Amino acid sequence: MSAHDPKRTFKRPFPSSAPSRYDSLGLGGVEKMKRRDVIKLIGGAAASWPLAVHAQHDEMRRVAVLVNVAADDPEAQASVAAFKQALQQAGWSEGRNLQIDFRGAAGDPERMQVFAKELVALNPHVILTRSTPVTAAVLKQTRTIPIVFTVVSDPIGERFVESLARPGGNATGFTNVEFSLTGKWLELLKEVAPHVRRVAFIFNPKLAPGGGSYYTRLIEASAPPFAVTPTVAPVQGAADIERVVGEFVREPDGGLVVLPDATTLVHRRLIVALADRHRLPAIYAFGIVVTDGGLMSYGIDVVEQYRQAAGYVDRILKGAKPAELPVQLPAKFVLAINLKTAKGLGLNVPLLLQQRADEVVE
Repeated sequence: MSAHDPKRTFKRPFPSSAPSRYDSLGLGGVEKMKRRDVIKLIGGAAASWPLAVHAQHDEMRRVAVLVNVAADDPEAQASVAAFKQALQQAGWSEGRNLQIDFRGAAGDPERMQVFAKELVALNPHVILTRSTPVTAAVLKQTRTIPIVFTVVSDPIGERFVESLARPGGNATGFTNVEFSLTGKWLELLKEVAPHVRRVAFIFNPKLAPGGGSYYTRLIEASAPPFAVTPTVAPVQGAADIERVVGEFVREPDGGLVVLPDATTLVHRRLIVALADRHRLPAIYAFGIVVTDGGLMSYGIDVVEQYRQAAGYVDRILKGAKPAELPVQLPAKFVLAINLKTAKGLGLNVPLLLQQRADEVVE
């Protein structure tokens, strides 16, 4: 069975006589009306109330969605499908009371800016974004249209919000990391490959939070306890990735930590292929990479985060303000392991670690 077609296992009453009340309804001379006529009139009015509410909910709303990867990326497709399903469960249906405009920037910063401007010009009621640079691009275009972001690492540092509890502006949403995450990546990597002494952290500084400084601070703090020498490996595209990995493997005992940004996600199959070719143990932030043949991943469930984001979009469409909706931190990180890839790298994944995994690809 190929890495691209894996087998997956988941760990995972109406008063009889009350003239004064009838008169208060403006019916007048109720003693001259038949009781059944009054009941019919009142009943008809009551029936119209839910219809009025339903009609209000049927008013067309527009939601824009901008992601950092290609629109046809499998993870993007699965995430947006989950988002639409959750909105449908909340009473929103495309073509009846909801229109969704979807764009994918395919990892290109310029396309992020172009699509952000294009979607804001459509004047949607809410914009759903994925990633730090996409959210920044949309906020550059509007400070009034509500934004719900996903997969953002440092919303305060990026000035997307004033605080997590009270965002204060037109944006709120869901984060994807916490300060201990880089340490956990190193811990898991060493658990599977104890021989690793050098680790290259691959990311695109143009797309990473704080130009990469957010991650480098975490890396410098987390590496010493695991007796590894960190190498910051900035890349901007496929050529950079091949060059950086080629230079890194000139010395032995290396491993990779592939950080979460559009460049590493768009080029995930290339990184997986290079890791296999050079027999480099690697850990990733997104489970989709394990499905594509990566050794292991530890991070948020992106599809589930889109479902949660649909809840915020629903609340905003019904009148809530993003300034008053707290930013949500990850409640759980998901561990996925590809045993076939481990075998190909000559690694023995401890049984206890397999049992701890949320997903195992065989």
